[in-house]
Amino acid sequence: MQQPVSEVKIVMSDPTALGVFGLSMVTFVAASAKLGWTSGVTYIIPWALFLGSIAQIWASMVDFKKNNYFGSIVLGAYGLFWIAVAMHWAISLGWLGPIGDKGDPKQLAFACIGYFIFSLFIMVAAFEANKVFAAILVLINVLLPSLALSILGVNPSLFGTLAAYSELGIALLGFYATGAIFLNNFFGRTVLSLGAPLGLIAKGPALVKPQLVKAAA
Repeated sequence: MQQPVSEVKIVMSDPTALGVFGLSMVTFVAASAKLGWTSGVTYIIPWALFLGSIAQIWASMVDFKKNNYFGSIVLGAYGLFWIAVAMHWAISLGWLGPIGDKGDPKQLAFACIGYFIFSLFIMVAAFEANKVFAAILVLINVLLPSLALSILGVNPSLFGTLAAYSELGIALLGFYATGAIFLNNFFGRTVLSLGAPLGLIAKGPALVKPQLVKAAA
């Protein structure tokens, strides 16, 4: 006699608030250095590793399991970015040994340009998620080329200032988004609105609607 097969499904909560909080915290701390409120990058590294990296990557892994395409790719990509940035800072500080003439720190500028190109595509999708995420992506696409140009020595005073204020804006919008997603999920209704998507690009029937949009609505 064939035994009945039972399926056990593990239900996981939406991790978006934690992932966005991680991004908000690391950009807030990093912006404090760019704005001259604090100095150096040594004490930013823990926030880059644990909030910017681990929080976002963990949220990305949960989103992969929940089939949340938007959240898994975006949070994962930016989480990996902050691991790389933290490693860049650690190497520049000599934590991994003397550097000498073995490397060129301006390579970080080309990494920012690469992420800028990637973020342009993410921004298109973010406009179809909600207005706050769209605004965050617009600011990210100001921050990344500004950082690149500043690192390359192109008018550092202008582009350094632009990078600082755009990063601060990312952090503040991220804190709002974190609170909104948390409260909306907790109460099961819209407590704080993130703004409706623009609706300019229709999704095909075969595409999975990002759960990130549902969580943030």
